[in-house]
Amino acid sequence: MTHDWTPEDGELAPEQMTLEQLLERYATLRDTVQSLETEKEDLAGRIKAALAAGERAETDLYRAELKISRRVDYPLERFREVFGDAAALEAATIDRRKAEALARAGDLDGEALRNLAVGKEIQSLRLVPKTY
Repeated sequence: MTHDWTPEDGELAPEQMTLEQLLERYATLRDTVQSLETEKEDLAGRIKAALAAGERAETDLYRAELKISRRVDYPLERFREVFGDAAALEAATIDRRKAEALARAGDLDGEALRNLAVGKEIQSLRLVPKTY
């Protein structure tokens, strides 16, 4: 087993640890990573809100950008009203691709499906490396 960290003075290498010590180290790392992920998500939310408000953010190494992606969903109740319970059940248990596949196969009216589509925007934070 290989590891990417070097034990500090007084610490044991993973190969020298008991199972309980390995578990303790694992739990510590897991808890640390979860805390860092929570903090990262909070910071990303604050940065995205600032960028959406027109602010700019950059460091010596990175420039922050908002990446907007769009997703199409079909509201279940309206889909059911237009195509019926059986089609809604078949399409809803799979995903959007299943509904579109049914339309391509001719089982659903493609135009009605397109008219039913609702687009959603999803914002994600991208760090763009600055090259010199």
